[in-house]
Formats: sequence, structure tokens, C-alpha cells
Amino acid sequence: QVQLVESGGGLVQAGGSLGLSCAASGRTFSSWSMGWFRQAPGKERELVAAISGIGGSTNSSDSMKGRFTISRDNAKNTLYLQMNGLKPEDTAIYYCATGPYGYDYWGQGIQVTVSS
Repeated sequence: QVQLVESGGGLVQAGGSLGLSCAASGRTFSSWSMGWFRQAPGKERELVAAISGIGGSTNSSDSMKGRFTISRDNAKNTLYLQMNGLKPEDTAIYYCATGPYGYDYWGQGIQVTVSS
């Protein structure tokens, strides 16, 4: 059974940094793309950043480029998101997701709150 568990969220002041982790279990994920999404209150879920399985190419939302960095450690089955220069509008629940052809599996989400 595939399981994704996020960690590392919390409260940070504007301009600060946080690092999120997503521990994956249940199979080997090295060939699957993985992604971070977020959902703020009253807003739709949006893609934050994604990373491919083979090759590790990345893409991210324009509003987060230069501030957020996605990476993965296939040996540890772990996905990371380093967030710098955080803004109050980055406040949201952050989810990691993965799947063989899309995002079929999701973590439970973790709260990130950025105070002004």
C-alpha cells in the first residue's frame, strides 16, 4: 500500500524559510514523478513544484520560482521542498503526491503558516 507522509511544516515569519519532507513507502518510487501542491483557504489546490522520476527534471509555479526548490532522494524514498523568502500568501496546507501516470496518491497534508 502506497503511503505518503509529510513533515516539517509550521509557523514562520515572513521572509523566513521552511523545509518540507515527504516520506514515501509501499514500493519504489524512483521512476514516478512526484509533486508538491498546496491549498489555501477558499482557494483551489495548485501545483507548487514537480520533479520527474528518471532524470530528476523539475518545474515549478512562476510565483515560486527562485524561492522554492524541489528535490528527491530516491535511495530514501523521500521528496523535499525547500521554501525560502516565505510570504503570508504562501500560507496553505501543503501536500505531496505521486503516481505512475499522474498524481494518484496523496499525503494527508501539512500546514504552513507565514505571519506578516
